Amino acid sequence: MLLVRSLVVAVLIGAFAQGSGSYVLRAQETDDTVKIEIYKRFVNNRLGNPPVAYQAAREYLQKYPKDKDQYTDYLQKYVMFYDRDERKRKLSSLINEKSFAEAYRTGEMILADEPDYLRAQIDLAYAGYLAASAKDETYNTQALAYAGKAIQAIEAGKVPKQWAPFKDKNDTLAYLHYAVGFLKLKTNPEQTIDSLLKAAQFESDVKKMPSTYYFLAAAYETGPYKRMSAEFQNQYANKPETTESKAALEKLNVVMDRIIDAYARAIAAAATEPKTEQMRREWLTRMSNYYKFRRGGSDAGIDEFIASAKETPLPPRP
Repeated sequence: MLLVRSLVVAVLIGAFAQGSGSYVLRAQETDDTVKIEIYKRFVNNRLGNPPVAYQAAREYLQKYPKDKDQYTDYLQKYVMFYDRDERKRKLSSLINEKSFAEAYRTGEMILADEPDYLRAQIDLAYAGYLAASAKDETYNTQALAYAGKAIQAIEAGKVPKQWAPFKDKNDTLAYLHYAVGFLKLKTNPEQTIDSLLKAAQFESDVKKMPSTYYFLAAAYETGPYKRMSAEFQNQYANKPETTESKAALEKLNVVMDRIIDAYARAIAAAATEPKTEQMRREWLTRMSNYYKFRRGGSDAGIDEFIASAKETPLPPRP
């Protein structure tokens, strides 16, 4: 509301006389008592009760659409800025209510007026992630575009009026990179790896979430591991070992080690809460298959490996 109030004060300086007559249309300008009453209601509430002032301004403009003077010009500006401010306030509520279609319509109206409005870019990126988490992938493309713009703006030094619902700059960037990773997991797991590795670099809640590392493991599996495994089978399976096949196998083993590490971190981050028990069992089964393959069929030391996972730096992409 500060923007609206600032505009009100600025315009009033030039639009009204001072003293006892400052809150009414001057008598020589109109003898329409209804017009005077509506305008007086607007002015009397413009600072203390903006919603009432807004309704009065709209009523005035609807009753006198043909007027072209300093009063209608000011009221039109007041209504325009009030509407913009109201859409900004409404956006976060729509996202909290999971009304994603309306949130995107509202956000696009905001950005049509202010293309570089960072808060809306952040909110729409996060809304797309929330929608996709609920199996609605309608907004994936838009969310990815907004996330990219928001990340670029923040990294260039731009700051929104408030970081909420995130804690601070690092938390916001972590969630934006996490959202990009999640949204690209099905279509481009290779890029998901890069995004999740970036997300986990920030000191934020994302670094502690089991899903960050589960999605990282899944991205390694469906991306480089799947591709490299198929290439290895096509080129070297059932053939004598060569220098090239040994090198290819070693690269594949490194990717398997990344998968093992990511699953271990997911399991460790999930801890022992009852609500995560089923996920932990599934992740442990998948991790064990890779772990035993890399250790000649033995799972010796797997519990210790998981326990120490959080204490070691996250390995970079090979």
